Amino acid sequence: MRRILITTALLLSIGCHRQAKVTVGVVPKGANHIFWQTVHAGAIKAAQEYGFEVEWNAPTLEIDSSRQIDIVESMVNRRLAGIVLAPVDKKALVAVVERAAKAGVPVAIFDSGIDTVQRITYVATNNEEGGRMAARRLGEVIGGKGKVAVIGFMPGSASTMEREHGFQDEMRSKFPNVNIVGLQFGMADRAKAMAATENVLTAHPDLAGLFADNESSSAGAVQALKSRNARKVKLVAFDASDQLVADLKAQWIDSIVVQNPFRMGYESTKAIGLHRKGQPVTKVIDSGATLVTPDSLEKPEMKALLFPNIEQYLRPGH
Repeated sequence: MRRILITTALLLSIGCHRQAKVTVGVVPKGANHIFWQTVHAGAIKAAQEYGFEVEWNAPTLEIDSSRQIDIVESMVNRRLAGIVLAPVDKKALVAVVERAAKAGVPVAIFDSGIDTVQRITYVATNNEEGGRMAARRLGEVIGGKGKVAVIGFMPGSASTMEREHGFQDEMRSKFPNVNIVGLQFGMADRAKAMAATENVLTAHPDLAGLFADNESSSAGAVQALKSRNARKVKLVAFDASDQLVADLKAQWIDSIVVQNPFRMGYESTKAIGLHRKGQPVTKVIDSGATLVTPDSLEKPEMKALLFPNIEQYLRPGH
């Protein structure tokens, strides 16, 4: 009888050990773009170091705040060990983030801000400075005069709104002879961004420059320039992809402001690990931004930033 009890206790112990797997949810705005895949790799690296697993889940569309709320709600209901979130909308996600905090589920915010202090950290590019960086470059390459336009992401996205504000403010203060003729939104859709750019080019045939403040808007804007063979219009893009880098080499794009998504994923997920151990967490981390030009493209540090080795984390053993 005693032996049976001991065996049962051992089986229960093993079962409990299996169930004790620690999981942290990582919820980006989307999953398809290389930017988010690189965030995922950084999150996995941090999770390996702090002894937990990542549950990766994202809306199909990067503008779908309702779906993102549902994903976070599910993670809160299941009492995951923590949630790492890039909010689609700075207001729409507030209620569910505050609910997570009340339920004892720590939330780390990355990439884009949120209108609540119920977070353990915020890890992101200094997006306003990223916009200013783009304005300084564009103002210089068009000779400090002429018309420029902005192809944005969507209203309500904190990160891109900060880029737009930084760009507009810097351009007006540093280059008073540059006229910002409009801000159009691509709504995370390359075709819509292309159409918005074509509309601007039609309305302003003497347009000197464009700033596209995210990957999908950049991809749409460069397609519009190609379709019209508008090489005279200088485009400063934001966020890299293989195609955008190819367009930079071909000089359809003047320059690209590049973020560090691997660090973003790593630092925000690491914050959950530190919090779980009762260690101090830095409240705000600037993950950095760099301006890449055709001249700097071949530098080793630029290659490492543009083409990080993410396969070792996303597909280990392959």
